[in-house]
Amino acid sequence: QVQLVQSGGGLVQAGGSLRLSCAATGRYRMGWFRQVPSEEREFVATISWAGASTEYADSVKGRFTISKDNPENTMYLQMNNLKPEDTAIYYCAATTRIGGIWRLRQQYEYWGQGTQVTVSS
Repeated sequence: QVQLVQSGGGLVQAGGSLRLSCAATGRYRMGWFRQVPSEEREFVATISWAGASTEYADSVKGRFTISKDNPENTMYLQMNNLKPEDTAIYYCAATTRIGGIWRLRQQYEYWGQGTQVTVSS
């Protein structure tokens, strides 16, 4: 049974930083998505099973960094230079699929509980 447990998040001023963590019960391709009320859950970043390959949404490229600690089966999202438009509930996700378009939320079978990130202006 795949389980994902998130931690981190909170309230920060614009320009500040936060780090999110997601502890998994195994090693998977994983990703981060975010969602604001009444909108679709959108892709933020993804990282390969081994952690060698990453991909980012254009809106966060250069500001966010996704990483993995494979011995600990933990994924991180370091968020720097945060903007008010980054305010959302952030979800980690994992998949056992081998191939796919990793920006699509439908590719991920397992989800964390979500954590709120609020950026004040």
